[in-house]
Amino acid sequence: MKIANASLTSDFILLGLFLDMKHIRFFIGATLVIYTVALTLNFVLILLICVDSHLHMPMYFLLSQLALMDMMLISSTVPKMATNFFSGRRNISQVACGTQIFFFLTLGIAECILITLMSYDRYVAICNPLRYALIMSQKVCLQMAAISWAGGALTSLTHTAYTMHFPICGSREISHFLCEVMAILKLACEDVSAYEKAVIVTSIVVLLIPLSLIMFSYALIFLAILHMKSPEGRDKALATCSSHLTVVCLYYGPAMVVYMRPSSYHNPKLDQVLLVLGPILTPLLNPLIYGLRNKEVVGALRKVLKSWWNFSGLFFFYF
Repeated sequence: MKIANASLTSDFILLGLFLDMKHIRFFIGATLVIYTVALTLNFVLILLICVDSHLHMPMYFLLSQLALMDMMLISSTVPKMATNFFSGRRNISQVACGTQIFFFLTLGIAECILITLMSYDRYVAICNPLRYALIMSQKVCLQMAAISWAGGALTSLTHTAYTMHFPICGSREISHFLCEVMAILKLACEDVSAYEKAVIVTSIVVLLIPLSLIMFSYALIFLAILHMKSPEGRDKALATCSSHLTVVCLYYGPAMVVYMRPSSYHNPKLDQVLLVLGPILTPLLNPLIYGLRNKEVVGALRKVLKSWWNFSGLFFFYF
C-alpha cells in the first residue's frame, strides 16, 4: 500500500538490493556490519595519521583524505538502503534523490582524482627520492586535496542537475538500492542518447585517462624498483605499490563497467553487484590494505594502544 501511495506523488521508489535473494535480511545485516567496520577502520586510520608525527608525510596526508572520502561515500548509500528495507518505505523525494546522486558522484569522482595523484606521489618517492620533499611540499599536498574535492563537486553538480531535469513518464520505480544516474535515465521520457554520450565522455576523462596515467606511472615505478640494490627497499616499494594497484583495480573496474556503456546495455542486477563491490566494499578494504600492509601505520597503532593501555592501568590503579 505504501508503494502504491508513493507512486501517486513525485517521489521515486527504490526497489532495493537483490529483491529475489532468499536471505536478504542476512545480506542487509552483513552490509551494516561492513558499514560499521569501514567507518571504524577509516576513522582510526585518520586518527593515527593526525596524532603520530611519523605519519605527517605527503603519502599519509593523501591517505587520510582517501579515508575521509571512503567514510562519506559508504555513508551516502548504506544508511538509506537499510532504513528503506527495515521501515518498508521505499520512496525517496526528488530532492533527496538528487542529493544522493550529487554526493555519490562527488565522492566517487574525487576518489578517482585522488588515487591518480597518489600514484604520482609514489612515482616521485621511488623514482626521484632526492627531490621528493621539494616536489611534494605541504602546499602541493593541499592543492592535490583541493583539486580532488573541487573536481568531484563541480563535475557532480553538472551531471546531477542535468540528470534531474529530464521529465519522468509512467513508472517512477528505480531498480536499484540508490538513486544513480544511469537508473534515472531509464525512466526519462525524452531521448537521452546525447546525454549518455556526455556521461561516457566524462567517464573517459575521470576513469580511463586517470587509469592510463596510473598504469604508466607504475610501469616507470616497477622499472625503478628492478634497479634497486637494497632488497629491503625493493620489498617495501613493491608492498606499497601492490596495495595501491589492488585499490585501483577494485575501484576503477566496476565504475568503468557501469558508466562506460549506454543505458540500453545495463543490467540492474549486474549494476547492483558492481556498485556493492565499489562504493561499499572498497571503503572497507582500503584501510585494511593500506594499514595492515604498512609497517609505519601498524607501528603507530601499537603505540596508541600501548599508551591507552598504560593510561587505563593508571586510572584503575588510582580509582
